[in-house]
Amino acid sequence: MIKIAVVDDQNLIVNGLRMMIEAQEDMEVVWTAGNGLEAQTKVGVCQPDIILMDIRMPEANGVEATKHILESHPEVKILVLTTFNEDAYIFDTLKAGASGYLLKDSPPSELMDSIRKVIKGGIVIEPVVATKVVHQINAADIGQGREIIEKLTARELEIAKMISQGMSNREISDAIFLSEGTVKNHLTSILEKLNLRDRTQLAIIMLKSHLN
Repeated sequence: MIKIAVVDDQNLIVNGLRMMIEAQEDMEVVWTAGNGLEAQTKVGVCQPDIILMDIRMPEANGVEATKHILESHPEVKILVLTTFNEDAYIFDTLKAGASGYLLKDSPPSELMDSIRKVIKGGIVIEPVVATKVVHQINAADIGQGREIIEKLTARELEIAKMISQGMSNREISDAIFLSEGTVKNHLTSILEKLNLRDRTQLAIIMLKSHLN
């Protein structure tokens, strides 16, 4: 059973998400919070597998909450739910370690699929929103697409492309017939070569460089 927390200051959103989630056989809502500060308190009492995080909230917004929660509970996954007018906040939340972002008006089936994907280690990149935020990454640190290609081996580039498509290590392993451990080792090498922190940053860099 996937344990889910919902953090949003709008009761209508919270109640709607709860109904959709609890209609799934493999999911349950373990707690809800109306702001980031409340979420930080509750995660220490009852740790969920994944948090659906709003961005604009009183008493600690989604960016602040994501940063603090992942500092103390790095195993928790955070999926940001956003609207079109929150680009800067989205980028900051991804930098803080969120596993991706999804538009609030996405179809329920897409949200459920996204939750399952993140739980399995994948990332969720909403293409429409991604095009609005990728320019905020300083690509000068690693160069443009050609330099990325030069830094990575053919296998590493193949894996990087799959990661940018939101695939988990298991999915990549099954696709290219490597063990999960080998895929993980390749990912570590990729992140070190490109001076990146995690697979979310890698995915956005690949999108920015049109290498996905």
